[in-house]
Amino acid sequence: MNNLFRTELWAPLLDILFPAHCLACSTGLRGRRGISYCAKCLQDVQLLQEPFCNKCGIPFDQAAGESHLCGYCLNNSWYFKQARAVVRFEPPVAEAVKIFKYKGKMHGLATFAALSQQYFQRQQLPQPDLLIPVPLHAKRLRQRGFNQALLLCQKIFPTWRQKIAPHILERNIWTDPQTGLSGAERRRNVRNAFMVHRPEKIKHKKILLVDDVFTTGATVNECARILVKNQAAEVNVFTFARALG
Repeated sequence: MNNLFRTELWAPLLDILFPAHCLACSTGLRGRRGISYCAKCLQDVQLLQEPFCNKCGIPFDQAAGESHLCGYCLNNSWYFKQARAVVRFEPPVAEAVKIFKYKGKMHGLATFAALSQQYFQRQQLPQPDLLIPVPLHAKRLRQRGFNQALLLCQKIFPTWRQKIAPHILERNIWTDPQTGLSGAERRRNVRNAFMVHRPEKIKHKKILLVDDVFTTGATVNECARILVKNQAAEVNVFTFARALG
């Protein structure tokens, strides 16, 4: 009996025992599994697509034509090669990400993974040697109980699970939350906050750095800086969501 048949066989019972609800408006989604948004709310979930900045991945208006460097990237350098994200960090996605990240509600993970698979049908990521989730400080990890970046890694990239290396990069300095800080304040806040364990493991390796949201890029860029300093061949960034402001 194959897995697809098992899923179809048990789906009606699962709908009765564990009815799915829209992540945004809580409308019942009987008979639907995978993306937990009702048809109305799903209209506001925007997968990122070209044109976007070739470097940081920020999307442009369709009238912008082909993808190119944005104004910021023309005047500033990054330590990562490119950054890509699946969706805009806007309602209704933003609320689902916050509930997952700050309240530990895991029911949105399957939706994040399903949306990511739709995105990968349009946009291909560079093949990495290692996937490294952005780490939390040990104190933050104890408070939260999980690292959201690691969970996203495991759920979105199931075929690359053997490549996930969660213990190579460490957040060794406690920092204030980035929320509410300006771009310059964010960069100062995370400066030298990370270190690499066993740098020989990343030497000449292509790294895919994974996090939940790209806001100003300060955190992932600092992670990329430390990885490149320790002789990673290149670092690319993947986040589930992309803030635009």
